[in-house]
Amino acid sequence: MRKGKNLLASAILFLSVILLVGCGKSAKAADSNTITIGSQGSDLNIWEHIAKSSQAKKLGLNIKTKEITDGAQLNTATSQGQVDVNAFQSWSYYDAYNKQNPKGKLAALGTTYLEPLGIYSKKYKKISEIPNGTTIAIANNPANTSRGLLLLQSAGLITLKKGFNALSNTKDIASNPKNLQFKEIDDTTGPRVLNDVPVVLISNTVALESGLHVLTDSIYHEKIDQSTKDNVNILATAAKNKNNANYKKLVKLYHNKEIQAYIKKKYYGTKIEVNKPLTYLENK
Repeated sequence: MRKGKNLLASAILFLSVILLVGCGKSAKAADSNTITIGSQGSDLNIWEHIAKSSQAKKLGLNIKTKEITDGAQLNTATSQGQVDVNAFQSWSYYDAYNKQNPKGKLAALGTTYLEPLGIYSKKYKKISEIPNGTTIAIANNPANTSRGLLLLQSAGLITLKKGFNALSNTKDIASNPKNLQFKEIDDTTGPRVLNDVPVVLISNTVALESGLHVLTDSIYHEKIDQSTKDNVNILATAAKNKNNANYKKLVKLYHNKEIQAYIKKKYYGTKIEVNKPLTYLENK
């Protein structure tokens, strides 16, 4: 009788192990379609909307969002696998990050949009009104510093040295005929600084959150052309995941017509869709 009880107990234990293993495999399989997207600001809001959309369900994707407000930390979290894919950065920001972090490189999955960087002023209504010696506030991180300087060059205020790149800064200004002065600021403080500094460069994500519309409130802003292609935003993942099929579906999902209609209405057309192959950004 005792032997029979032992056999029964062994059988139950064996079945329990099989069930646990099976459940583990099922959970892993179910989780394989769950993608954690790290983002911030309006981009986070967009992906929260996409996560709940019928379009995401049709593609079989279970999307979760995670907010990380510091760009460098968000890229590090993506590189280390705490975030699967991130949605917040321009190609130039991505390029600068990879150059500065060769052991934790990211890979681009696809393009999303251009969100124009704008030149704002409460004192001047036109670029031509900016006088000699004016102080201009510009972002203090490498990618956005170089982006801002390129915009100032496009506006005809300065000329940059040959070979100017994503890691260049004010030392790479070749000509500054108006003797403009530069004040480096944290990206997020632009709208507040606008009360104290005559001219401020503000990213559209930050501008929108402060009630500013780049297409109507800035005195000059970026346009979509070859000179701004490095400022096109992308989806990025850890380098080892660059061929992940489900992650690549996110690019298609972002460019879905219904999703784009929502984004255009929600953000007043300031997130200009750019549906281009990565070669468009890679080719110089």
